[in-house]
Amino acid sequence: MIVTYPFSAVVGLDDLKLALVLNAVSPRAGGVLVRGEKGTAKSTIVRALAAQLPAVNVVPGCRFACDPAAPDAGCPDGPHEPGSQGLRRPAALVELPVGASEDRLVGSLDVERALTEGVKAFEPGLLAAAHRGVLYVDEVNLLHDHLVDLLLDAAALGTCYVERESVSVRHAARFLLVGTMNPEEGELRPQLLDRFGLTVEVKASRNPEERAEVVRRRLAFDADPGAFAGRWAAEETALASRIAQARARVPGVRLPDARLRQIATVCAAFEVDGLRADLVTASTAIAHAAWQGRDVVTTEDVRAAARLSLPHRRRRDPFDAPGLDEALLDELLARTSGEDPDDPDGGGPDISGPGGPEGSPTSAGDGPPPPGGPEGGPEGGPDGGGPEGREASPGVEGTTSSAVDDGAVPEQGGGPGKEAAGRVAGVAAPYRVPLLEVPGVGEGAAGRRSRSRTPHGRATGSRRPAGRVRDLHVTATVLAAAPHQLRRGRRGPGLVLREDDLREVVREGREGNLVLFVVDASGSMAARKRMTAVKTAVLSLLLDAYQRRDKVGLVTFRGRDAAVALPPTSSVEAGAARLRSLPTGGRTPLAAGLARAAEVLRVERLRDPARRPLLVLVTDGRATAGGDVDRAAALLEGTAAVVVDCESGPVRLGLAVRLAARLRARLVPLDSLADLGSVVRDHRKAV
Repeated sequence: MIVTYPFSAVVGLDDLKLALVLNAVSPRAGGVLVRGEKGTAKSTIVRALAAQLPAVNVVPGCRFACDPAAPDAGCPDGPHEPGSQGLRRPAALVELPVGASEDRLVGSLDVERALTEGVKAFEPGLLAAAHRGVLYVDEVNLLHDHLVDLLLDAAALGTCYVERESVSVRHAARFLLVGTMNPEEGELRPQLLDRFGLTVEVKASRNPEERAEVVRRRLAFDADPGAFAGRWAAEETALASRIAQARARVPGVRLPDARLRQIATVCAAFEVDGLRADLVTASTAIAHAAWQGRDVVTTEDVRAAARLSLPHRRRRDPFDAPGLDEALLDELLARTSGEDPDDPDGGGPDISGPGGPEGSPTSAGDGPPPPGGPEGGPEGGPDGGGPEGREASPGVEGTTSSAVDDGAVPEQGGGPGKEAAGRVAGVAAPYRVPLLEVPGVGEGAAGRRSRSRTPHGRATGSRRPAGRVRDLHVTATVLAAAPHQLRRGRRGPGLVLREDDLREVVREGREGNLVLFVVDASGSMAARKRMTAVKTAVLSLLLDAYQRRDKVGLVTFRGRDAAVALPPTSSVEAGAARLRSLPTGGRTPLAAGLARAAEVLRVERLRDPARRPLLVLVTDGRATAGGDVDRAAALLEGTAAVVVDCESGPVRLGLAVRLAARLRARLVPLDSLADLGSVVRDHRKAV
């Protein structure tokens, strides 16, 4: 239940409650995306919200929850007579699982009946079930992009369109969309992130008393759920009543031109892309005014709306964390409304509701620091944001730390502590890199790197289905059935089909791969300018992996051994953070790095056998410690690989060239990586 949770125990839950309530008041707010670490009650509060929504009247027997007072003229179960007797039921809470198919989301057509009988036999999906209720997507960042696109299109239009082989079905789909995600498991794509109206960042409190209160209430619920619910019934009823009253007040709320100009000024000052931010902020400000019982939008309403609608729209780099400078927001609002920016009344609104918990709103941008921030490094060393690892501008010297000799750094004392300390080079701005792909055709998760047989892509042929037909190839089916029509006794319209006539489409698209970076961080790579170039190259490849929907992992080797700096994950941001704080120094245990990479790939094949790996080895080819390189390379036989040759200078030993030959890998010189990316980009533009 939404009022039972001690909101102070989780930083940002007051904002989350406000965002959910405002969407319940006015779905025009555009849905809520909840970002936060695991175990912060994201799912609990979302599920609790559904119980607070007003009950709805539906046409009896309608699978699309039509309102009897104003039924959908295009309802597939219609037509319905306006004003007919309705059935009252609670608003639906529908959960979309991460592994759902497109048919499960939007509905499916019985194509066989459409071909043989000429009728539309439509089975509605989850979008129809969620109409006039809540559609909840847990781990929305792990949902396939095409499903997120369909979901957000339906949420924006209020209508679901299903197109299957020249048969079209449309039905209303207006719902409150809520998605939750843990950023550690990967970010949502920027173009999809922008489609969520509001976003909230939550994280657990470190206050023992507040954490204890959460446990105390959970134990009380487990001991006697009925008594616990009864204890809070009055507050829950009051909150539901206030939501219903605010929803009825929304059409009468006025947005003055002064407040509209204020919204436009704030959005322009924060340099958000497009106009969706302005529209969402305006709709949310209207909902907030209605929630507060006002008939006119005020500066307070604009501030509350901007804090929820702008943070996720300010990202300029895929590795940036969402956030909002609230001091700048207050200054802009004061400048456009004539208020004092230091006015204590300019703070966040009271969202407690009747009988609800009190709490000071916190910034929606109070999330974890962006990669390269003070806490971004796994080894506690300085990173791209610190003085030792200050980011370098391309082609500008003197922006990184002092250089060391380009050679192996001798170990002193042999102690692991001294060797682990290392030094940290800066990172310059990433650049475009060429496409590195796995040869052949795979069957992995949808992405943008290597060729693959996927449910989405261009049709390349047909085949007999192994089970239920999901994507009928009409032409191939007709051709298979046509020679048998006379023998089967066809006399009228429509084909006489048998099960063995059915053919499904074979499609070829692109898949995402596991890109495992194996980076030489030894003393031979430790020269400041050189290691900055190496880190920048790997960061550029990480950015490319992000755009191509890959999983990434990071193995580094230096001193006596190799380490898994980042286990395979969908969070490319985590890889960037580890890379920025990567220390260098010591000997070069190349064999250990290859062996550790082989072990990581072996384990990952067991976990995700359909995802093909791509090994990206960044080294100059030297091996001054730790084992037989040939034997370690043999462990990677059959793995698609790329060797980025970091050797530089007028005299080159060609060690990386020989290593690439052992691995049967593509060789890419480090100093030409950016140039190759430019050539590929220019070629694509010309084509």
